[in-house]
Amino acid sequence: MQRAGAVGLSAIALTDHDTVSGVPAAAAAGHDLGVRVVTGCEFSVRAPWGELHLLAYFLPAGDAALDAFLAKARAERERRGTRMIEKLQQLGVEIDLDDLAFQAGAGAVGRPHVARALVDAGVVDGFEEAFDRFLGRGRPAFVEKWLPTLREVADLVHGVGGLVLAAHLGDRGQESQLRALQDEGLDGIEVRHPSHPPRVESRLTKLARRLDLAISGGSDWHGESNGGLSHAPLGGMQVPLEWLEALEQRKAKTDLLRSNLS
Repeated sequence: MQRAGAVGLSAIALTDHDTVSGVPAAAAAGHDLGVRVVTGCEFSVRAPWGELHLLAYFLPAGDAALDAFLAKARAERERRGTRMIEKLQQLGVEIDLDDLAFQAGAGAVGRPHVARALVDAGVVDGFEEAFDRFLGRGRPAFVEKWLPTLREVADLVHGVGGLVLAAHLGDRGQESQLRALQDEGLDGIEVRHPSHPPRVESRLTKLARRLDLAISGGSDWHGESNGGLSHAPLGGMQVPLEWLEALEQRKAKTDLLRSNLS
């Protein structure tokens, strides 16, 4: 949050994968720094092409159902990470679970942590080589990921008053596909992302307007040195404050509708 304030952000969304554990501290720090914090989480769900990332905004802290779901997701990540380490060991790579735990810290385990452990162990020179040689789909240490449906996650998030937006869709964001995702509970799409060239952002924005989907944007900053096309520095993507205000207005309307229906 100090870094967000230093680069001049007026608002920031904290959307770690499968955890909201950092949200209360971030919100408190943001209040002191004058930086608005959008509380959230990033989920992985099944998609026709394999995996879709969902950005869930406006999540409360301490909700029992949400916490239980996220605990299961993190447990599945641990299981997957353990299996990847086992596969690497079977290939003769000198790496163990302590290496993975060191990289993940208190966060949810993911392939980037395994990749970083491989880099630190001198097995590969960088993230790209780690995925190309070992961790990418079809590679010898790849393990399938547990993926709920979009409907499951959308129902969970809507139940606690949040919104779900599809992250960094790129060229997969076609109208027919978006309509199908919308039928499953999708509220909007992330149109501005480091991996989206202007033509993609423009096309997704037009589709969002046509389908009455919300829009968002962000740097996808991971606090890591592996930037490239997938991540930008914190504050590296200029996202209009009006987009956040429109999300808040949509949430308010949705809350009112659900209240009237109940």
